[in-house]
Amino acid sequence: MSKKRVLFVTQEMNPYTVASEVSELVAKLPQYTQEKGMEVRVLMPKYGVINERRHRLHEVVRLSGMNIIVDDDDFPLIIKVASLPGSRLQVYFLDNEEFFKRKFVFDDEDDKPFDDNSDRMAFFCKGVMETVKKFGWPPDIIHCHGWMTSLVPTYLKTVYKDEPIFQNTKIIYSAYNNEYEKTFKPQFFTKAAINDLDENDLAAFKQGKNINLNTGGIAHADGIISGSEKLDKDVLDAIKSSKVPSLDFIDEENYLAEYIKFYNSFLEAEEV
Repeated sequence: MSKKRVLFVTQEMNPYTVASEVSELVAKLPQYTQEKGMEVRVLMPKYGVINERRHRLHEVVRLSGMNIIVDDDDFPLIIKVASLPGSRLQVYFLDNEEFFKRKFVFDDEDDKPFDDNSDRMAFFCKGVMETVKKFGWPPDIIHCHGWMTSLVPTYLKTVYKDEPIFQNTKIIYSAYNNEYEKTFKPQFFTKAAINDLDENDLAAFKQGKNINLNTGGIAHADGIISGSEKLDKDVLDAIKSSKVPSLDFIDEENYLAEYIKFYNSFLEAEEV
């Protein structure tokens, strides 16, 4: 019996970044999942703060060379890879000079969010989908962590729903508190559009005149996890009304085992 495949899509991961609680949680989860007998890969942005020499990143030429369209502009996608220290786990980094060369993650040197965070997010999420296609590695589960990944569930269940590589994929979205969406402008919907996707398909990201990335990520997920101990009421309401399996926040001592149980509930249902 072949191993089940779990793909982690994350905005952060220690030891490469330490920007928020996401970095620490995701640092342990992929390796633990691998130790439980599953085949694991990780995708994350290649921020300029990541030291390529220290972490032994190198370009994967066979995966690089694609162009990703954001707001009618083409941006080259470069894929790099490294092995997570102390394991055989492969971490793939999505890179682009325009979006990720700067020596900061989400905020500039004055602690102000980058004006193009929405562009960076759209590029990353679109790049994730195309990279998985190019892998030729059908994931049984995709687990998304953080606001930078919130477009992936929507893309999977709309534009990419008929792609053979995703036919048996279940997607789990972990919601964490963030403040970055408050800086997003209505042009986000244009930047997030892909193929025939339009603003109506992205309606779950709207909250009145504002944008809510977590409610958007939740809307097309097969499973939802509360990654932060306290989430905004609108996010909790979205989880409750989604009518899909969900996990409440679990403390640091217990989350690894509980997440594996959550994965297995999807994998076992798939085999029935």
